[in-house]
Order: sequence, then C-alpha cells, then structure tokens
Amino acid sequence: MCGAIRYQLSASPFAADYCHCRQCQKSTGSVLGAWMDFHIDEVSWLTGAVTEYHSSEFVRRGFCHQCGSQISFRDTRYPSYLTLSIVSLDEPNNVQPTYHIHTDSQLKWLSLNDRCTRYPQSRS
Repeated sequence: MCGAIRYQLSASPFAADYCHCRQCQKSTGSVLGAWMDFHIDEVSWLTGAVTEYHSSEFVRRGFCHQCGSQISFRDTRYPSYLTLSIVSLDEPNNVQPTYHIHTDSQLKWLSLNDRCTRYPQSRS
C-alpha cells in the first residue's frame, strides 16, 4: 500500500486461488484472500523486505513493516514456492484465480457466481 516493498516477477504464476480459510480472513481483514503462486526464483525483491510472522506451525505470512499490508504467504514444507497477494500487484486484474480453497470456511452470506472449482479444504 505504501510502496516500501517492491518486487518483480520473471514468470506468470503457476496457480492462483481464492482462499476462504479463517487465517486468511483474519489476516487480510476480508472475506477471503486472493493469492498467486510462484517458484521462489521467479520473484525478485527490488526494495524493502517483508517482515514475517508465524501464523501456524508451517505458515509464515509476510507483511510490510511500515503500513502492515499483507504481501506473502510461505509454507515451510514447500521451500521452493512463494505465494503472493494478487492485490499487491500494480495491475491485479492481470491475474485471475481459477479455484477456491477452504470453502468449508466460506462465509454463508457471501454469494459467488464464478465457475471456479471449489475445494472444501486445500487443493492437495
């Protein structure tokens, strides 16, 4: 949000999703998170660095230490992957999620009409 952290991507994401888990709801302050996945070597940090906190046993969520915007999600069981918030892009309309995960936690009043595949838990 403040621009203190900038990154560059050398590839398109290999996956993009909407996550309805309670952790994403609470950490983003929204009804869901919109995420895109990259191989770690496809992401170059240009300025600043994310500050990470442990949101669960294997998950590290990265945010800007100046404005608090959540930028990244990292599962330590998959060290070669990095997940970034789609809305952290300069042009977030360029990435369209293709599936929903953790829909068992989707808020009941949220009505979605897309044709994306839905998974009650994680996709794997």
